[in-house]
Amino acid sequence: MAQILTFLGKGGVGRTTIAIAAAKKLSSLGSRVLLVGGDPSPAFGMLLGLSPGTEPQTIGANLSVVQLQSTVLLERAWDEVKQLEAKYLRSPLLKNVYGQELSLLPGMDTALALNALREYDGTGNYDIVLYDGTGDLATLRMLGIPESASWYIRRFRQVFLDSDLGKTIAPFVQPVTAAVLNMSWSFDDLTEEPTKEADSILQKGRAAIADPNRVAAYLVTTDDPAAIAQAKYLWGSAQQVGLAIPGILLNQTEATTAISEAFASLNITSLPTLEGENWQPLIDALPNFKDTASIPKPIEIDLSARQVRAFLPSFDKKQVKLTQYGPEITIEAGDQRQNIALPTPLSGQPVKGAKFQDGYLIISF
Repeated sequence: MAQILTFLGKGGVGRTTIAIAAAKKLSSLGSRVLLVGGDPSPAFGMLLGLSPGTEPQTIGANLSVVQLQSTVLLERAWDEVKQLEAKYLRSPLLKNVYGQELSLLPGMDTALALNALREYDGTGNYDIVLYDGTGDLATLRMLGIPESASWYIRRFRQVFLDSDLGKTIAPFVQPVTAAVLNMSWSFDDLTEEPTKEADSILQKGRAAIADPNRVAAYLVTTDDPAAIAQAKYLWGSAQQVGLAIPGILLNQTEATTAISEAFASLNITSLPTLEGENWQPLIDALPNFKDTASIPKPIEIDLSARQVRAFLPSFDKKQVKLTQYGPEITIEAGDQRQNIALPTPLSGQPVKGAKFQDGYLIISF
């Protein structure tokens, strides 16, 4: 399994330059690195000094590069959908619909990019996958897909099971599936079997995001106040998807007291300006990307104190909304929602209070 690294920050702060420098550094240290460009425009290739393709290509010792093209990824994914359909249906419906004629719908790009990262990770060919994406909320929502999709499957499956529709069609499921599918399913099979493979993939994705040794993101900013504010916002928002933030990279600027206070608890690294084709000073200044110690956990549950602690730096109480439904609580912050399944001792117990302390939202039961 590879370590997946990405960079978050306002556009124009140098995320792509830093991603390339990081790829050069890590590959020179012996790690097998794949640099993944999420931007299909020529800008990515211009910085690299070459034209990357849609398949990984070796550009140096231990270093490969690939540029994602959503249309190509969609064609590959559609072929997999058709194979899955043929596995279950006796008479496939989609065999005459081809990936080359499909148009991209909003949101497809991020889902396809995440699946590509999953596949590159699964090849075993790389020790580190560096993803140079949009570096904003879209990247965070992409990395949050395993968690949010798992919630939708879990929640709406139960809604269907409890509905009058589900109860009505239950007796007819087995004869219908026997006639249409390559196997005969009971009602329980129908609600479980089609999602088992998806559940397995999503659970692996959730486990990877929760492990800072598997997935992590570095904040990038300059001394521009808007860039600093964006980095702070993304720091707090990253906690909503459980993404580890080991540090912040100050591009072309030095740490000030204000910056140190704004990003307290983060490792801060100042980076020099890239001068022409001389990458070495920038490479030398980069931090140890494999150091993931002392990263605050996004969620901590203390059963003895009957508390849930959510790390939400850069937000205050007015920016956070807390709701409770059955065995779960939902935290809304940074235009994102995080659903937290409570362990048995706290499940169903009402929230007694919530307060902010040292960057944490502390919820008491």
